[in-house]
Amino acid sequence: MYIPKFFKVTNVDEITEFMKENSFATLVTTKKGKPIASHLPLQLHKQGEDYYITGHMAYGNPQWRTFESCEEVLVIYQGPHSYISSSWYGHENVPTWNYQAVHVYGQASLLGEEELKQDLIALLEKYEKHRENPILWDRLSPQLLESELKGIVGFKIKVQEFQAAYKLSQNRNEEDYQNIIGKLKEEENPNSNHLAEVMKTQINNSK
Repeated sequence: MYIPKFFKVTNVDEITEFMKENSFATLVTTKKGKPIASHLPLQLHKQGEDYYITGHMAYGNPQWRTFESCEEVLVIYQGPHSYISSSWYGHENVPTWNYQAVHVYGQASLLGEEELKQDLIALLEKYEKHRENPILWDRLSPQLLESELKGIVGFKIKVQEFQAAYKLSQNRNEEDYQNIIGKLKEEENPNSNHLAEVMKTQINNSK
């Protein structure tokens, strides 16, 4: 990913926290030179000094069969993004787009059945435990679980490289930066409003 120096993020803790908060990601592999992509909920784990991404996909999805032939896979995480009008600057310039994105490269392999079960248990815990009537693993019938497990394939990706770009108008002066935040808050768009909060947090953290 092309990342100008103003927007490059190298802090691994910051990057991994972003990945956890934006865990519905895009997994990209290739088959005979043609890119294949799936959009999946993923989990991030740290084992010693290594990071692993885990997830699952439908057995009928041909992408998992490309893992063996791909030396590296790409996982793309995206945060809030929005159009930035140059009318929000105090000087003449062109419009742009602000965004947050993380690219992760790694080597993929398949999970064993027990590993897949543990990953699914953790996934349900993450998204269900706070609900009024949580659907957790031990509350589902063995028959249903056995049937569903036959229809999916689990995988893990050993992370080899992180690339992160937070394009948040860091190259603008303080007045323009604050004006952009204000204008984004006025937009009738949840993405723009979320981006404004991210930019506000970013500038507060840098002080």
